[in-house]
Amino acid sequence: MKAIVRSPGSATVINAISTGCGSAFGIDLHVTVKASLKPSKRTFTAEQDVDTTLMEICVDEVLKKLKVDTGIEIKTTSTLPVASGLSSSSATSNAVVLATYQALLNEGLVSDGTWNDKDILNLAIDASLKAGVTITGAFDDASASYFGGLTITHNPRREILHQGPLEEQNILIYMPNKKSPTAQSDVSRMKLLAPWVKLAFQEALKGNIYQALTLNGILYSAALNFDAEIALNALEAGAKAAGLSGTGPSFVAIVPDEKLDDVQEAWSIYPGKLISTKVDNVGTKVVNHG
Repeated sequence: MKAIVRSPGSATVINAISTGCGSAFGIDLHVTVKASLKPSKRTFTAEQDVDTTLMEICVDEVLKKLKVDTGIEIKTTSTLPVASGLSSSSATSNAVVLATYQALLNEGLVSDGTWNDKDILNLAIDASLKAGVTITGAFDDASASYFGGLTITHNPRREILHQGPLEEQNILIYMPNKKSPTAQSDVSRMKLLAPWVKLAFQEALKGNIYQALTLNGILYSAALNFDAEIALNALEAGAKAAGLSGTGPSFVAIVPDEKLDDVQEAWSIYPGKLISTKVDNVGTKVVNHG
């Protein structure tokens, strides 16, 4: 029996690399995973020639942890760009771990209730760390992807300080014609930002999400040599918040309905791609049990 899981990406409010504390929210771009058990062989197929190493590690970790020996077929499709600062790795690991677990449940190889959400999320993060696709484990991104809505987190402790829905808003994403894998980012330069990122994080804790996102995004743009003018142009055109997402290269803006055309026009001068989406408050879910 086939298990199908859909997991959203996320956009950054506070990048946790400089301080260990972060915040993110789910966006309506998804990785979808289909998992089917097979007698012995394990096969992995992904769109767009995406490296399947992360998928393979996720499956290996699930089967090893649950002490199950089985073959499996994993297929992924995605509307979420890779290496773009939109948590494609977190969404993939969340979806593959949950789909593998659900496939085992479907076949009666594990009993219902063996794992809870926290178990699945932690194993997905462990797999991402093992695959080398994240610097901190990205607990902020991973939890926003898993639970949907907004999360504020202490990443080293894997502690959620706040989790809840974020108001429905237009999310506009500007994606330049390049990729920026998180694991290749300059950590030492990002660490220099710590005192100012802490100020942005305090704003997030107070509920001032738009201010936190914008301050964080401009700070990390400076550290990682991205053009902060991109965010400023969006703000000038009427965005409520704008800044670099993750370690880039994507910029994210939160835009009211009446200003969406203006912000799109402001960003249309830059080479690359514009994606219009919305907040995802649903999170990672099984959409087909078999």
